[in-house]
Amino acid sequence: MELQFLGAATTVTGSQFLLTTSRAKVLIDCGMFQGNPHETIRNRVPFPYDPAEIDALVLTHAHLDHCGLIPLVVARGMRSPIFATGGTIELATLVLLDSAKLQVEAAKRDARFERRHPDRAARVDRAAERDLQLASDEAAASSSEAAEEERDPEVVLRSQLPEIETSIDEPLYTEADAQAALRQFRSVGYGREIQVAPGVRATLYDAGHILGSAIVRLRVSDGDTERVVVFSGDLGRPGTPIIRDPTPVSDADYVVVESTYGGREHEPQAEATRLLAEVVRLVADSRGVLLVPSFAIGRTQEVVWQLDRLLDEKRIPRLPLYLDSPMASKATDIYRRHPEYFDEEMRALLAKRDDPLDYPGAVVANDIEKSRAIASAPRPHMIIASNGMLTGGRVLNHFRNLVDDPQAVLLFVGYQGQGTTGAHLQSGARQVRIDGVLHDVRCQVRSISGFSAHADESELLGWLRNFAKGRRLRRVFAVHGDPDAQAAIAPKIRALGYDTHIPKWHERVTLD
Repeated sequence: MELQFLGAATTVTGSQFLLTTSRAKVLIDCGMFQGNPHETIRNRVPFPYDPAEIDALVLTHAHLDHCGLIPLVVARGMRSPIFATGGTIELATLVLLDSAKLQVEAAKRDARFERRHPDRAARVDRAAERDLQLASDEAAASSSEAAEEERDPEVVLRSQLPEIETSIDEPLYTEADAQAALRQFRSVGYGREIQVAPGVRATLYDAGHILGSAIVRLRVSDGDTERVVVFSGDLGRPGTPIIRDPTPVSDADYVVVESTYGGREHEPQAEATRLLAEVVRLVADSRGVLLVPSFAIGRTQEVVWQLDRLLDEKRIPRLPLYLDSPMASKATDIYRRHPEYFDEEMRALLAKRDDPLDYPGAVVANDIEKSRAIASAPRPHMIIASNGMLTGGRVLNHFRNLVDDPQAVLLFVGYQGQGTTGAHLQSGARQVRIDGVLHDVRCQVRSISGFSAHADESELLGWLRNFAKGRRLRRVFAVHGDPDAQAAIAPKIRALGYDTHIPKWHERVTLD
């Protein structure tokens, strides 16, 4: 019985884990690497397994870094069912079709650029090839090192990964590929154990991260051996609006837990709300613009919820709000269709016929012309646009217009991955490159961590403490975190009495 870490290992994105027994092969998540180029090039490295041999895929939730490579693995031959909650399936439909569309459009733009600037395009290609080789070497080194530690030659990854299966200037998959993958999804409710593969039974519990997000508990039988393996997915925060809190789980032999905010604590919810109100009033007084980079699913809905509550409580003036993310608008409609996932506070508001997902008079920019028109809108106003790390999307157009404006406030409300534009700005950078052009940063840059959809360190440790109440844990694997975050939280997990390991990319471990 083995577990291989194919993503989210000493990095935040690309979540993918392969469970192998003598009877079955099961994937947990199949996410896309996101952020800086050294990470995203890993999406081009071939899967270190035959997709046709996968018996099932269990998906924790619909964020791209957890589901984004599903169309690719299906296109490569996986014909097995993909198990997820109903809410996750609806959101994943939106996410995967959008991802395919954006990739095809990007490939066309790249082709036009290459025709017009062949010399510059060649330099970009060489840099990407170098990143790919680095990624391939890292995968091979991680697996070989793990093999040496385990003294088992069967865990050695091929010393040389084969040629990439898609050119670096081609889309990973198309909308037709995404549609084909979506036909393999199967809906699973919370709390009901089902058999997903021979000897592998899965139960999904509410992770409290986004609508439909799940903690995955696998009960795995192989011969006379049975092991329980729990995957936290992305854990939400207790007390977060709209959806329920993460479910306590106490029974496991092995736990694979996220560590995004290892070493860090979020502000209390009340303080985060106060800071948001303060920024809105600041923008109103200066007749400026508030720009909030926000991921379309989860974060946007919560920020709108908070703005609506602040307005209702008369703690902020009513500024025009522009929602420049067609995906966010569609995701909000999906949220509205699934009240069964809501917490009691949200249900009470809906019972009063109050829609806290709808800021009064909000303008949704569904097409690019409406998006561009926001730049000339009367001030003061607020803009929420994706994506949340300033690595792409319509938010970059707004940021380009506002980066040198002292009356503009750039407000981060979520995690900024290492090497991203958002992380550079959070660290105090006074210059930033946008589409290859260097800009001075004159806008104000602020951050609020209390709206994060990820549990902070103390909340992660609190969730892990529940396992002391059940069977004795054999090991905790810390994943889905940058190296600094994992180094910070690992000793604290060990202090709970649990053997703790930080796996490397492509490392295999035996679940003995």
